[in-house]
Amino acid sequence: MIRLPILVALLIMVIWGATPVATRLVLVDFDPVSAALFRTSLGGIVALPIALALRVPLPRGARAWGLLTLGGFCGFVGFPLLYSFGQQMTSAMHGSLVMASLPVLTGFYAAILERRWPRRAWFLGCALALAGEAVLIGARAADAAPSSLLGDALVLAASLLVALGYVAGARLAQRGYPSLGTTLWGIALATVPMGLGAGVHAAVNGLPAAGGSALAALAFLAIVTSIVGYLGWYWALARGGIARIATIQFLQPLSGLLLAFLILGERATLELLGAAILILAGIIVVQRPRRLTIQ
Repeated sequence: MIRLPILVALLIMVIWGATPVATRLVLVDFDPVSAALFRTSLGGIVALPIALALRVPLPRGARAWGLLTLGGFCGFVGFPLLYSFGQQMTSAMHGSLVMASLPVLTGFYAAILERRWPRRAWFLGCALALAGEAVLIGARAADAAPSSLLGDALVLAASLLVALGYVAGARLAQRGYPSLGTTLWGIALATVPMGLGAGVHAAVNGLPAAGGSALAALAFLAIVTSIVGYLGWYWALARGGIARIATIQFLQPLSGLLLAFLILGERATLELLGAAILILAGIIVVQRPRRLTIQ
C-alpha cells in the first residue's frame, strides 16, 4: 500500500511537471522579469488572505524565522527570476531535464544539515535514476527545440536555490511548524519585494498585453504550482523524510514529457520507455532502503 507522503509527492510531481510548459506559455506575452514578479505577487495576493482567515500562526524564534525567510527567498524570489530567464533561453524539454537534478541536490543539502550520509540504497537509486535522465537527454537532443547553454545553466542555478528552499521548509515543518504556514507566510513575505518590483516594472513599462492562455498559465504557476505544490511538498518531505521523498522528484521530467505528449503531441519513443524504467527502478530502490541496504 502506498504511504500517504509518497502519494502526495507523486501528485505534486504531476503538477510541477507542467511548470516548463506553463512558463513557456507565460513568456509568450510576458518578459522574464515581469513573469517572475507577477507570478509571486499573484501568489501572495491569494496566500495572505488565506493565512489571515485561517489564523495561521507566524513562526517563533530566530531560527524558525531564518528558515522561513530562506525558504521564501529561494522558492519565491530567486527561483522564479532565474528560472524565467533560463526558460526563455532554452526549451521546455531542456528545462525539465535540467531540473531532474533536484532530488540529488535536495538530498545532498539534507545530508549536510543533518550531518549524516544517506544509506547506500539512496546512492544506488540516484545512480539508476540519473542514468535514466542521461538516456532522456541523449534521446531528446536531436528533437528538442532550440536551447542554449546559458539557459540551461540558469535553470540549474534556479534548481540549486529551490532545492535549498525545499530543505529549509521541510526543516521548519520538522520543528513542528505547520506546512500551511511555511507555504502561505513564505510566499506572503516574498511578495513584499516582488510586489514592489512588479509595481515599479508596471509603472515604467506598463502592464503586459497578455492573452487568455498566458494569464491562465500565470495563475496556474502562482496558485497551483506555488501554493498547492509547495504545501504538499513541504508536508511530504517532513513526514516521509527529506532524502527519501526527494528522489520521487525524478518523476517530474517524466510527468513533463507526458504532458508535452498530451498537450503538444510529441511522440513517445523506445528510449523514453527505457529511461522511464530506469528512473522508476531508482525510485523503488530508494523507497525500500531496509531491504536493499547492506548493513
